[in-house]
Amino acid sequence: MGKDRTVGMWLYQNGGGEKIQKKLVKELRAREIETITGLNLRNAIAQNGNIICQSDCNKKKNIKVNKLDLFFSYNAGEQTQYQMYLYKALNKVLPTINNFDAFELTEDKFQTSFLLRNKGVATPDYKLCHRDDGHQLSKIMKKWDKMVYKPTDGWGGVGLTKIENEATLDMLLPFLNQMDLRFFYVEKFIDYDNTDFRVDIVDGKFVSCYGRKAGGKDWRTNISSGGSVFLREPNDAVVDLAIKAAQITGLEIAGVDIIYDRKKEEYVVLEVNGIPAFATPDQEKAGLSFNDKKIELIANLIDKQTKKEEK
Repeated sequence: MGKDRTVGMWLYQNGGGEKIQKKLVKELRAREIETITGLNLRNAIAQNGNIICQSDCNKKKNIKVNKLDLFFSYNAGEQTQYQMYLYKALNKVLPTINNFDAFELTEDKFQTSFLLRNKGVATPDYKLCHRDDGHQLSKIMKKWDKMVYKPTDGWGGVGLTKIENEATLDMLLPFLNQMDLRFFYVEKFIDYDNTDFRVDIVDGKFVSCYGRKAGGKDWRTNISSGGSVFLREPNDAVVDLAIKAAQITGLEIAGVDIIYDRKKEEYVVLEVNGIPAFATPDQEKAGLSFNDKKIELIANLIDKQTKKEEK
């Protein structure tokens, strides 16, 4: 069983990704699963029930991606709307990791917070309002004192804007209106120590935890925004919260960002990410040693998902 299983993979290659891919391919081969790497859906064409793509590693062979046993998509930086559109179609005819419904959910900060809060998971207080109701933001500003404007589909801290007074809000609104946004999403600024927990979960299992710290006078812990990584031991409350958040969102692979609200004295889920990065070579040298465990759990997950389909 399993000898005829073939999965497609599109995994980022920068920051040590090429090495990660080689290890994962080796783990899958040990489970009698063949892998076609470099399946970039940007190069795909959909026609007559098939999604045909050439692998970056083999430009001469056309692959019918929909005929594979599973498609593993793990590349945030190069994702386009076209790829997402085909990813959604593939999800209807074969297993995808992450499954598209969960991935699409967690790409939207409001949808994620809305679901988590309804399932009893603490998130920052938020408000979503139609662009024509922008005056509501002034009311909420008086109540919250400080808030953060967030693009619902942003990542890496891009577009986050801290609003500390009504003057800042008055300056921001004309800019947002020029962007022709349909709605505004803001979160109450949480009093925290400028550090967070990044907890990786694969198939409901705890993989790792590390911390991120905002750089200089910035308040954002995202690495792309100047934050730095440090070794951090989790406690049971943090791990349990991350596992619960991953389960609620439906992600098979999740990176859950958690901060401690010093005012409410509770842990809060800030975001749930569907493509949490592996440790880079520099981070591994600094002591982040979870890559091999994560690779093994992902290989086990792919093995389980493809076996289920064969039955």
